[in-house]
Amino acid sequence: MSTMLAIILTGVLVSSACALLGCFLVLRRMAMLADAISHAVLPGLVAGYFIANGPNILAGFLGAAAAGLITVLLVELLKNTRRIGGESAIGIVFPAMFALGTFLVSRYFTNVHLDADAVLYGNIEFVNFDRWFIGSTDMGPQALWVMGGLCVLNGLFVALFYKELKLATFDAGLAAALGFSPVLIHYALMGVVSVTTVGAFTAVGAILVVALMIVPAATAYLLTDRLPLMLGIAVLCGSLAAVLGFWVALALDASVAGSIAVMTGVLFGLALLWSPTHGLIAKQRRRARQRLHFARQTLLVHLLHHEAASNAAAENSVQHLSGELRWTPELARRVVETALRAGLIEQDAELLRLTAVGREQAQANLQTRALFTSAAVA
Repeated sequence: MSTMLAIILTGVLVSSACALLGCFLVLRRMAMLADAISHAVLPGLVAGYFIANGPNILAGFLGAAAAGLITVLLVELLKNTRRIGGESAIGIVFPAMFALGTFLVSRYFTNVHLDADAVLYGNIEFVNFDRWFIGSTDMGPQALWVMGGLCVLNGLFVALFYKELKLATFDAGLAAALGFSPVLIHYALMGVVSVTTVGAFTAVGAILVVALMIVPAATAYLLTDRLPLMLGIAVLCGSLAAVLGFWVALALDASVAGSIAVMTGVLFGLALLWSPTHGLIAKQRRRARQRLHFARQTLLVHLLHHEAASNAAAENSVQHLSGELRWTPELARRVVETALRAGLIEQDAELLRLTAVGREQAQANLQTRALFTSAAVA
């Protein structure tokens, strides 16, 4: 396998494994817990190194996973005191765990090969050189096997416990009433998140795991309101970011892991702008349409009030609208044009008149306002 293909496949597997779990973290409003776990694995790595008396992937993996679970447990214990909120608990625990790991590295392992930079920033560029051997048989890049296994693990976890995860995420009270344990589901999810974080940091580093776990899921959340689609879109966005990030890094001679994380942000930015439902542009368009609709209803009521008055010719003229309703000439023109197209009014030179449909709609608007007013007074 070529180095280029190994890097791309590793990035796709890392992004996919993280995105599957990230959807549930985003929906549970627990994104910062992934950040806490990614920082808190350092003391677990040191413990694994100490126990194995040297570099050992299994000991480091188990130690880091245990540190992640301890972080989750400590956060929950602080939250359960009801004196500290969830974000505050995370802010207390993960700096403490990270500081503990940094202290242990600087105090006891300054003269050994325990590369903190690789832990923090990853070395995905060299995945093809870190091989897995069974005897004399070369099985290929070790990171591909680790992340491939985690993708399968996370996929099976979501598939087998989809109903429980969905129910506990959206309505923990109902889940408990139906006999499910939201606490058990929570710790199971956090356990898988911890294991995934530990597996992913060997490729992209503990810090950048957060971007890959949260940003594709947040992007998918902007694009759909259905959980199955959200899971698929999150995996697709993560995979696309991995491929694009590699080529950007190759073109700019930059960090591959960093470029992948940047591309997740680019995709999120595009979704934030152009999402048909939740995008900023779509929201702005809806607000503009709502303002125009409200202005049109105001015009109909105004014409209804003055159509039988002696000064109707002056009050219901196009020129009078701007001063009377405090509209700009441009807004007045647009409102009149939309009302004419809808067949609600007709225009005779500068004079505006309601059609039968427009009069009926104006009367309905007045009745609706009267109902709201009476309800508010009551």
